[in-house]
Amino acid sequence: MRNTTLCYIEKDEKYLMLHRIKKENDLNHDKWVGVGGKFEDKESPEECVIRETFEETGLTLTDFDYRGIVTFVSDIWETEYMHLFIGKEYTGEIKECDEGILEWVPKSDVKNLPLWEGDKIFFDLLEKDTPFFSLKLEYKGDELVKAVLNNKLI
Repeated sequence: MRNTTLCYIEKDEKYLMLHRIKKENDLNHDKWVGVGGKFEDKESPEECVIRETFEETGLTLTDFDYRGIVTFVSDIWETEYMHLFIGKEYTGEIKECDEGILEWVPKSDVKNLPLWEGDKIFFDLLEKDTPFFSLKLEYKGDELVKAVLNNKLI
């Protein structure tokens, strides 16, 4: 199992999204996701999200909210605990990302992009300003087969 972070940076009713099209053997290939990545040894979720956001975007997070944990279970991929953040403030300028194309997307358009089906669930939770949550998503291939929010089937 692995621990990762995922951050959606907000600005002007838009999220900074990453269209994953540059890496070989990418489980997120051609999907639109936030920025983030794997924990390094001894890192906290907050340290990881700051480092990964900077590495992928050139931006330094100065204010962010830890919104939830998403457990991904797959019949293909390793189980992943993804720590979900919203970036509120940052410094720096966006640079080119070696994993895909970064683009500011209006929040109202995000769910029309090629996303993992379960991502739409946590976007709803983010938009409703749901308190810290635990969401478990189970996939068979690319198909979402089960979703459990705070230990209740949804």
